[in-house]
Formats: sequence, structure tokens, C-alpha cells
Amino acid sequence: MNTIKSLVLGSAAVLVAMSGAQAADLPIKAKAVEYVKVCSLYGAGFYYIPGTDTCIKLGGYLRAEASFASNGQYNNAVNGVAGGMNRQSNYYYSRARQDINIDTRTATEYGVVRTYADLTFTWTSGTYAGSGSATGATAYSTAGAPGAQADGNIAQGGVGVYYAFIQFAGFTMGKAVSQFDAPWTNYPGNNFDGLWGGGGTVTGVNQFTYTADFGSGITAAISAQDATQYYQTNLWNVSGITAASIIGGAYGTNSYGGNVAPDIVGMVRVDQAWGLFQASFAAHDNHTGYYGASETSGHPADKWGWAAQLALSIKNIPTGPGDSISIQGVYTNGASRYNDQSLNPTTYAIYGGSSTAGVYGTLGFGGVSDSVFVTGGEQQLTTTYGFRGAYTHNWSPTWNSAIYGSWAAVSYNNTAKGLICGSAAMAGLAGAGFTCNPDFNISSLGLITRWTPVKNLTFSADVAWTNLDQKYSGNIAYPGSATVSKPAAVYQLKDQNSVSLLLRAQRNF
Repeated sequence: MNTIKSLVLGSAAVLVAMSGAQAADLPIKAKAVEYVKVCSLYGAGFYYIPGTDTCIKLGGYLRAEASFASNGQYNNAVNGVAGGMNRQSNYYYSRARQDINIDTRTATEYGVVRTYADLTFTWTSGTYAGSGSATGATAYSTAGAPGAQADGNIAQGGVGVYYAFIQFAGFTMGKAVSQFDAPWTNYPGNNFDGLWGGGGTVTGVNQFTYTADFGSGITAAISAQDATQYYQTNLWNVSGITAASIIGGAYGTNSYGGNVAPDIVGMVRVDQAWGLFQASFAAHDNHTGYYGASETSGHPADKWGWAAQLALSIKNIPTGPGDSISIQGVYTNGASRYNDQSLNPTTYAIYGGSSTAGVYGTLGFGGVSDSVFVTGGEQQLTTTYGFRGAYTHNWSPTWNSAIYGSWAAVSYNNTAKGLICGSAAMAGLAGAGFTCNPDFNISSLGLITRWTPVKNLTFSADVAWTNLDQKYSGNIAYPGSATVSKPAAVYQLKDQNSVSLLLRAQRNF
């Protein structure tokens, strides 16, 4: 009996040992897969980054567009080769753009930490310019050449960083829309990029901002922003004025010094169901370089300019569901970019034909500055004022139209006019009946219609007219321009017009 018991116990021990060895040979159980989870804290489209408490949203758009009789998509034909209105001008431009934005948010004990970046990849038509050779040779602006687009994208391939900022505990740090701007930036109802009448940094400006939220849609912000890229027009030393620069809309040698102070911007906004009201103010330091090539030549003292803006938007007006009116007005002194927004040119020169005997053609020109001065003199700040706005009507859930427009004035004080009009270069241009006044008005009027056949896919057609109301009169002895292939001849100074058409297809995601 003891023998049988020992045999059974021994067999059991062997089986236990064998089962333990087999268990050791089995694969270790895999961890549960961490699937991407929807993050509902910050709205639609956010997901948790696996293994973290950070939510991320990816978005953007792909855009294909063509413009006719424009200045390279973003403006009417108002200067340079486009303003020449001849065979050197491109009457057709095309552009394709891929935009990608990345939005991350993390809840912390100090509030939400947010990062946002908006990146673009763009291919844009360039343009041609005459070389002035006897054979009429031309040169095409290619990537890396002086064919830069105003939105930061060079002709042909270009990469843009529109926004890149961090938001934390009420602070915004990085490249974001200026706090001076209305929420619609340059677009109260349009695709056209050439409206005056307010600030507009649609590709962002470097800034350090604190925003206070008082609830009920009421916010206020104070901001220090870098003026170098987007908020300077021209500081002209009129001692360097030439006949060629005048007819191109420039009144001297541009003389910027280094950037020594940021622009200081303040904003108060009420954003509620009925619409929006905003008041903005900016202070801008005009810091020139030297009068001459050496620091011993001296320089004018700095002068601070300023800008003030009011903006109003009313939603769901009685004309139909979703209809709206948006309008803003601005006044600047020594801070012209807060009126002549960042996608606009700062010089204008538009040509036309003439049927007057002894006159080859017509010309309208003008230039925008923050200040002008002469060697040994002080800065004379330039004044501008203007407004822009739009009315948008929804015909149906898939169709809408907007009529929009802007008007602005640029005014030089009497001392500045004396410097410009009293120059030898201006006297050399003077012809029969010539009167000199560098002031000008500029206005635009446009109509856009959009069709959205399916969600997030929109086709649009945008027609815009621009009028340059320059204050010169009489004739000038034009010295000729090889760049735009205009001959030396007598030209009559006259207001000019430009009309463009922009067709666009855009898929948002």
C-alpha cells in the first residue's frame, strides 16, 4: 500500500513540474491596445494623443485659384509690371495651396495650455519684367528671385508659417493675428486681398499678449508686437528722391533703423449673439537710420505714431437667416500700416492710354509712408484714415453673396509736401499745367458669390474694382521705365482704375 501511495504522489509531482515548465514556455500576454479616443472637451475634431492627456486637432484646406488682371492673386493691378497695363503684364495668374493647422490643448491647474501652428505650401505664378535691352528681352520671376508675393510666398514654390503660438493663463506668445485686427481681419465678406480701411495680419505677427476675459463675451487685451515685418510702410529721406522713384510712387530713400521698440496695442471687445463691437489702439515708434552712409552724418529723432480703430458686426439681420453686416473705420498718424493692411502695396503706379494730341499716355501714382524727412531735418508724420465693410446675404443653405468695399485717404502735412514738391527731381518732371500734391485717396468695390454644394467644399467668384484718386494734375515729362517697357514721353496725370476677377475652389478639412 505504501508503495502504491509513493508511486501516485511521485507521478503527481512529475506532472506538476511538467505543467510548470510548459507554462513558462507560453508567450506573455500582450498589453491592451491604446485606441485613439475622442476628446469632447474642446469641440468637434479633437482626439487624445495616445498615452497622454493632451488633445489634438488636425485641419486645414486645399485651395486652387486663378485671377485675371490682378497683381498676383492678392490685389488689383496697381503697381509694378501689373500696373503697366501692357504686354509685360500677366492677365492671368494661378495658385495652388495646401494649408495644414495643428491645434493641441491640455488641461492644467492653471487653465488650458494651447499650442497652434498653421503652415502652408504654395505654388504661385510669377510675372515678367522688361530688361530694357534693344531686343526687348524679359525676365521671369522665379523662386528665390525678386518676385516675392505680399503674403510671404515667393513666385513658384513657397513655404509659409502663418501662425505659431502658445496660449497659457491668458497669455499669447508667438505668431498670431494682431490684437488690433477685427476678427474678420481683411475679409468682412470678400476673398479679394486689397481692401484698405483697417489693420490686417492674416498671416500673423510675433507678439506677447495678455488677454483678460470678463465673461459674457467681454474681453480686453494688451500686446507688444513686432512691427518689423508687417507694420512698417516707408520712412523716406526726401534728399534721395529721383524722377524714377517718384513715378514709381516712392518719395526718397527708405531709411529704417533697427527695431528698438515693439508696437504697443490695446483692444476691448464685446462678442455676443447679436454681433460684435471692438475698439483698438496702437502706438508705433518711427526709428530711422542715418542721414548718410556714416553714423557721423546724424539722424532725426524718433517719433511715435499711433492708430485707432472701431469695428462693428451685426448678425442675423432681418434680410435673412445668417445675413450680416460688418464695418470698421481707422485713423492713423505715423502708423499707416494700421490702415494700409499688410497685403496691400505701399506704392502705386497705374498707366492708361490717351487720345490727347502730344500725350503718349496717362499715369496715376502715389506712395504711402509713416514719415518723410530731409537730411538735417525732423520726421514729418503721415496721416491716413479710412473704412471698409461688407453686407453678406444667404440666398439658400448652399449659396451666398456679399457686396463689400473700402475707402481711404493718405495726407501729407504742408512741410512734407514742401519737401516732396520742392525737390529738384519733381521740378524735372513738371510739364504743362503741372501741380504737385502727393495726397491721394484709394477706394475699392466688389461683389463675391459662393456656392457650397457639399459641406466644406466651396466655389467662389470675386470681382473687385479699385480707383486711385490721385491729386496731381497736368502733364509730366516722363523719363521712361525699362522695367515696365514705358517710353520717355509726355504723360498726363490722371485718376486710374483697375478691375480684377478671382476664381477659387477650396476644400476645408
